[in-house]
Amino acid sequence: MGLAVITGGGRGIGAAISRRLAKDGHRILLTYNTDSQSAESVISDLRKENVDCVATKVDCGNTDEIFILADHPWVKEGVEILVLNHGMYQRSSAKDLTLEELNTTMDVNFRGSVAIYTALSSHLNPSAKIVAIGSQLGIKGSPHGAHYAASKGALHAWARSLASNVADTGLRVNVIAPGAIDTDIIGNDTKEKRKEREIEIPMRRVGNPEEIASVVSFLTSEDSSYITGAIIHVNGGLYLP
Repeated sequence: MGLAVITGGGRGIGAAISRRLAKDGHRILLTYNTDSQSAESVISDLRKENVDCVATKVDCGNTDEIFILADHPWVKEGVEILVLNHGMYQRSSAKDLTLEELNTTMDVNFRGSVAIYTALSSHLNPSAKIVAIGSQLGIKGSPHGAHYAASKGALHAWARSLASNVADTGLRVNVIAPGAIDTDIIGNDTKEKRKEREIEIPMRRVGNPEEIASVVSFLTSEDSSYITGAIIHVNGGLYLP
């Protein structure tokens, strides 16, 4: 199988995706920005399983670094899977949001994704699959993460537009909108806050990163060959659009 590029692939949901796509038989190029230790830990584990893999430092809010990624020799050989998973989350309500906060988040979460696609587009295989990791907040909004919700909403709209543009070429583009997943974003919850989250979710638990990775595996396999432009909600029933 071909090369899978996973942005933000060194921890949380990204690490689970890297491990799952490696298990599916792909070689892995994951990116990280600040946490090199976690990224190298994933690479070390995969190499023990004889997976061809590499981690590379890319600030997805920095266009220069993104275009350096496009010069990686593995990328030039062809990309079969592109997972746009990187992201940043800061708390700010819509009424208190500053333009600086908005621009920073949009630069990473939305413009960074578009830039990654633009930089790698000429290296995508004809049958390539693209998966954007969005959020349920990108559809329903958020009282305490307005810029994050806006960036993910923009990502959803762009990815679905791209799906329409490239469908006749054989490329498929889909979005996964996770709900509450057990990652660093909610890692500092108190026991009381975690219990509140679980009570709100019909399945009475938060999800785990592997449950997102399994959907990525499906969307990048031939089992989903007639699916493009979809938003797949993985949230335990918390949000039913």
